[in-house]
Amino acid sequence: MLEVELKFHLTDAAALQRELAAFDIAWHAPEEQVDCYFNHPARDFVQTDEALRLRQMGSDNVITYKGPKLDAATKTRREIELPIAAGKDGLAHFGELLETLSFRRVAEVRKIRTKGTFTWQAWSVEVCLDEVAEVGSFVELEIQAEENTLAAARDAILALAARLNLTQTERRGYLEMLLLNRKPDA
Repeated sequence: MLEVELKFHLTDAAALQRELAAFDIAWHAPEEQVDCYFNHPARDFVQTDEALRLRQMGSDNVITYKGPKLDAATKTRREIELPIAAGKDGLAHFGELLETLSFRRVAEVRKIRTKGTFTWQAWSVEVCLDEVAEVGSFVELEIQAEENTLAAARDAILALAARLNLTQTERRGYLEMLLLNRKPDA
């Protein structure tokens, strides 16, 4: 599966909420997510536009690989996400495994995410309202697509962004923005 995603700086949450009210969105309770990013021992994920992260959501944990972005308009990329053992021990043990294999911890990104799902042009869309520590407020729109439906999914998500009056697109990941914010001369 491919993740077709757009991310936007959220400058007016009230205006976005008014736009989203037109959709029959099933909202989930806000949750804290803690993402620990790792760099590959033989190649620099910053240079290859890839990501490897361990994510903690309550007691649930997952490991996620994100491949390089596939186009210039969206953040479309291959995503592989797998559950790992629950709880702090599961997370710690998997982190230890990665470090034993010479992966290097880069940084931790903390956010409060409020997720919702709805249908747009026959696509299941996930919308995420994110408050990211040290980075800011964002909204993400995401559709999962097969390779043979990629163009249609991309068109649909771009049309949805236009319908929601979202214009300040952000192609960088939260990790990249966090690291830039932490630079002494940034």
